Amino acid sequence: MTIEAATDGARAEALTELAERTRRLMDAVATTGAPPDELAAVAAELEALTRRLGGSGGPAPHPYEIAPDGSLRALGNAVVGAANPFALPLVVERTPAGVRAEVTFRPLHEGPPGGVHGGISAMVLDHLLGQANAAAGFAGVTVSLTMTYRAMVPYGAPVVATAEHTRSEGRKNWAGGRISAPDGTVLVEAAGLFVTPAAWVRDGLPVRGAAQSGE
Repeated sequence: MTIEAATDGARAEALTELAERTRRLMDAVATTGAPPDELAAVAAELEALTRRLGGSGGPAPHPYEIAPDGSLRALGNAVVGAANPFALPLVVERTPAGVRAEVTFRPLHEGPPGGVHGGISAMVLDHLLGQANAAAGFAGVTVSLTMTYRAMVPYGAPVVATAEHTRSEGRKNWAGGRISAPDGTVLVEAAGLFVTPAAWVRDGLPVRGAAQSGE
């Protein structure tokens, strides 16, 4: 995996703005009460816009890159990608214990009536657990994820997602996390096993603890 420094800040800014406006459109589509003729007219306009964007693009999402502030930026990531309309996008912060993100899910994420789809909660926690391992110096990819759903996660109301690295054995790394209400009530819990790919070790990526094991 090659990660290069970002070279076009204006394009990244424009992509981010386009993605945010597309998120608003997606929410509007999910909740609209417009009549059929208006829906058909908007659909025709969207088809024209899609042709404009599709004429100069490619099949791959935006690559990982080093942002001007030195941080790793994943504009196309499904969870944190600012240029990916599917992403919230989640903003992850490091804490003394691990990582944390404040989240307000949208109607687009609905599963049961009034609640967030369990798969969306799993996606967010999968990402947070991986980030917690990476923050502790043990970057890797998901091998298994165990979810426990304790209560419905609401959309349209703030919740808090947290995660922390728990232990490592060679290239194997474990993490735990949860989504909680603002008062601390746990709504969803997750535990995951992640593995540092051997190729990352061979390529000399800064992955602590992986070099001691060939597992």
